[in-house]
Amino acid sequence: MTVTVDAAERLIRIGEVARGAGVSVRAVRYYEQQGLLAAERSPSGQRLYRQDAIVRVRFFQQMFAAGLSSRRITELLPCWDTGHTDAEQRAMLRVERERIQAKIDELQAARARLDEIIAITDTHP
Repeated sequence: MTVTVDAAERLIRIGEVARGAGVSVRAVRYYEQQGLLAAERSPSGQRLYRQDAIVRVRFFQQMFAAGLSSRRITELLPCWDTGHTDAEQRAMLRVERERIQAKIDELQAARARLDEIIAITDTHP
């Protein structure tokens, strides 16, 4: 793919994306291989990304941390990019949200147990 962006938009290299998003260059390449992120190429063949690549990579990191697969994230991207969904996409979004909420509830319960143990052990030297 050749560089075809608005002249006002500065493209950034893979290292800048990685540093800005707090991930490794390898992770950025992985996202590109998975079809989550598109790179353009400079005349010398270097990967160049739009400025919004940093925000996108942070989004990917959040979704991976929440347990979503690359495939599921790929399904989410059109919703995020356009702000529009169809009924099937909305259903998928709700299922993922419910799954994440259940995970949050489990983590909060685990934290409450740890708080109990800490409270008990704080009273003993």
